[in-house]
Amino acid sequence: MRYVQLRAFHNVAIHGGFSRAAEALFLTQPAVSDQVRKLEEEYDVLLFNRTKKQVTLTHAGQQLLEVTRRMFDIEQQALDLLSESRALRAGKLRIVADAAHHLLHILAVFQRTYPTVQVSIDAGNTETVISSLHAYEADIGVLGEIPPTGDFDILKLNSTPIIAFCSRDHPLAAAGQATLEELAKLPLVMRERGSKTRQKLEAMAEQCGVTLMPLIEAEGREAVREIVAAGGGIGFVSSAEFGQDGRLAPIRIDAPEMLMDEALICLRERSNGKLVSAFYDIARKLTKATD
Repeated sequence: MRYVQLRAFHNVAIHGGFSRAAEALFLTQPAVSDQVRKLEEEYDVLLFNRTKKQVTLTHAGQQLLEVTRRMFDIEQQALDLLSESRALRAGKLRIVADAAHHLLHILAVFQRTYPTVQVSIDAGNTETVISSLHAYEADIGVLGEIPPTGDFDILKLNSTPIIAFCSRDHPLAAAGQATLEELAKLPLVMRERGSKTRQKLEAMAEQCGVTLMPLIEAEGREAVREIVAAGGGIGFVSSAEFGQDGRLAPIRIDAPEMLMDEALICLRERSNGKLVSAFYDIARKLTKATD
């Protein structure tokens, strides 16, 4: 087994094809194909299903990809360690967040401190955040529930209650509060089932003997917000994420308080990465300052 063969396999797997892998490696497509073929022949294993239209991983290929993700990530960490100033000067930090709102003040300070570092932010629910971190597709996650596992380094940012919200012209806008029983009788707009906000809300409703049935189910917080603003029903969000939107009115839920924790998380094995560590240091200082 040679390093170049594993590198060729890894790039074909993550880029989804031989031609794109060749471009990423600055090689010809035949050269990449040859390295993967030699690896398969040497160990008598099929790593890719090859068709005219696409290349997909076999079960053995998926297992090997889990290993090579760690292998090449560790290699990158070694490079970062040996060139710390370069990592903090021209690196890239990938974040996946269930709500970017919680990051804005941290991002502002981080960008002022490291103005040449490129930051990408993708949206996702809790399941997406955790799977992206495990798959090495993101460096840092932001989510509304602290995962019950020792895989992560966790920094709690805040804790705020779940509220309902409606359009400004809705009858409930003037009242400003409602019970779960009252809300259950109204058209509800709720996020996908992977949402922790929805899970906590439904758990509390069940505890109170109430069933909440969404009239509309939408993926993502922004989709829910737009539907509610258009008069589609009642939405739910943590108070920290409600923000400023003149089209919407908050509704306090007259029930036992349902708190949403918001936290930064990263894989423990990657917490010493220069960019991750720098971001955490800034977040930690800002969190202490607001306590």
